[in-house]
Amino acid sequence: MERILVSACLMGRKVRYDGAAKTSGDALLATWRQEGRLVPFCPEVEGGLPVPRPAAEIEGGAGGSAVLAGAARVLTADGTDVTQAFLTGARSALAVARSLGVRMAILKEGSPSCGSLTIYDGTFRGRRLPGIGVTTALLELHGVAVFTEDHIPDAGVRLRELEEA
Repeated sequence: MERILVSACLMGRKVRYDGAAKTSGDALLATWRQEGRLVPFCPEVEGGLPVPRPAAEIEGGAGGSAVLAGAARVLTADGTDVTQAFLTGARSALAVARSLGVRMAILKEGSPSCGSLTIYDGTFRGRRLPGIGVTTALLELHGVAVFTEDHIPDAGVRLRELEEA
């Protein structure tokens, strides 16, 4: 049975920066949960950040790949550098994925860790731009397909492809 890494906040865990969850009501996700496929994970918490914690963004909206390459940092609004925690969390996510043979993930869109389509631009003004988070960048670099909570049907198609191969 294929396992799926999933953002813990989407599973109702209060791990987001603001101490909240972003629980998904998606029926397919609920089915996968009942089947025991889901592996809830929060890279920011696993990286050592507290709940709640200051919001963080990737400087200049550079994206997770730039952070992995050492060309950008993850900062809080007051300028505190939390890059190491984001890198540690991303590496932990990859380690869990590898240990369980995970080949796909459903991660929270917009997050500096988990975003796979957009991230915030680094100005803390609520502006988004195309880009991916640190964890998404590392997972994708190692062949894990990442989907947002708004693209769970696409994840379902990918799951069928993996299981039929």
